[in-house]
Amino acid sequence: MYIIVGLGNPTSKYDGTRHNIGFKVIDEIGEKYNISIDTKKHKALIGKGVIEGEKVVLVKPQTYMNLSGESLREVVDFYKIDEEEQLIVIYDDISLDVGQLRLRKKGSAGGHNGIKSIVQHLGTQVFPRIKVGVGDKPAHMDLADHVLGHFSKDEQPQVEEGCKNSVEAVVDILKEGMDYAMNQWNGKKK
Repeated sequence: MYIIVGLGNPTSKYDGTRHNIGFKVIDEIGEKYNISIDTKKHKALIGKGVIEGEKVVLVKPQTYMNLSGESLREVVDFYKIDEEEQLIVIYDDISLDVGQLRLRKKGSAGGHNGIKSIVQHLGTQVFPRIKVGVGDKPAHMDLADHVLGHFSKDEQPQVEEGCKNSVEAVVDILKEGMDYAMNQWNGKKK
């Protein structure tokens, strides 16, 4: 069983923002594999299903980004998974171009408050993750305004491609393992 978590902020106010790209990827996985993500449990919206023969639980924490670890701790404890092997966290990264992916087995939070919360609550930095590029903030802009802002019309094609590629990367992890998926996706430029 795998727990696949997309990070974001609840409420329609944040739909389509850079910070919510993790939610968008989870929604696309649910749509592609006919998994409804509508059960309220563990301070999250969850959906259970099967992808390529693997049981999965899709998770969208409803705690707001900076408290994502609270929800994830409950999910990990409830399903008794090994977070080093059976967890995938998908989230936004401002150091990557819009739509670009970077997969990692472990790492620091790198300034991302959602990941900081997860590391704090799980007590480890060792868990697989898919970072989806949302572009660096313009020099004149506050970081919070940037990540809580929407993508431009010109960025939409890269956003769609990044989400589609994230779904494929998840499938690669489930079928072939993290090393294979990292070889497939890291360093790939559009």
